[in-house]
Amino acid sequence: MAGGLALTACGGGDSATATGPTRLVKHAMAQTEVPEHPKRIVVLDQDKLDSLYTLGITPVGAALPDQTSGMPKYLGPGFAKVKKVGTLQEPDLEAIAALKPDLILGSKFRQEKFYAELAKIAPTVFTEKVGITWKENFLLDAEAAGKKDEGRQKLQTYEAQAKELGRQLGDPAKVKISLVRFRPDEIRQYGPESFAGIVLNDIGLGRPKAQLLEGADDRRFAALSPERIAEADGDMIFVSAFGQKAAERQSTVTAGPLWKKLAAVQAGHVQVVDDETWMTGIGVTAAGKIMNDVRTYVTPLTKG
Repeated sequence: MAGGLALTACGGGDSATATGPTRLVKHAMAQTEVPEHPKRIVVLDQDKLDSLYTLGITPVGAALPDQTSGMPKYLGPGFAKVKKVGTLQEPDLEAIAALKPDLILGSKFRQEKFYAELAKIAPTVFTEKVGITWKENFLLDAEAAGKKDEGRQKLQTYEAQAKELGRQLGDPAKVKISLVRFRPDEIRQYGPESFAGIVLNDIGLGRPKAQLLEGADDRRFAALSPERIAEADGDMIFVSAFGQKAAERQSTVTAGPLWKKLAAVQAGHVQVVDDETWMTGIGVTAAGKIMNDVRTYVTPLTKG
């Protein structure tokens, strides 16, 4: 398509225009003409921040989990300057339009009701789900951003590194890794279809039976009451907290007698980790940081 030609970014209802050469991208809501090389990308979910960082792109705007959230620190100072455009559940359409984006990346799971309005602002590409499909989401984000081949290479490199880490650990399946996350209103144990759970699977690590969530409709996570905290035991427990109130809850529970009875606690095999990478990063770069933590804290268990 000739450069300089204004093309309607339609197919499934998009009415924004893309100037210059475009590509047709099929996604959860439609098939959309996007710029061949988008320059001003707005992202509406946490995984897309990681996607763009991994691909060497800094977005012009991003929605965040809530009004008090800042940009994930693990993405570095460059991302700290990204303009906030509302929350994941309520993106600020006026703020998005003011940034004059040429591509918007979002999630049908979170922002389906905003799709038609967003598509009038700029070509908009939505992934279907969050978490469990993080690899497919990353590849779609990369395709939309004009870096399809680079995205595939990045993902393949990650998967090769995960396998190599598992090989270095010897027989990783013997080591049962427990994932516990404190939120302001509940405690969760994370299963094999969560983001971090998938990374552990790729490495080949084992999980406590309770955290396999066998038979559950949702195998990402399950609520865990303080009285049932014994279910969280394992050879190693990785713990994170989502926000200050959750961290306070974590301090209360981990100071209690039931927590102190856990075998991993008594053996000194508990590690507090960054919630931004383990739980909300949901991408190749965050997965690499999880592998670094595993290498640091799990390796001694396999060598002893």
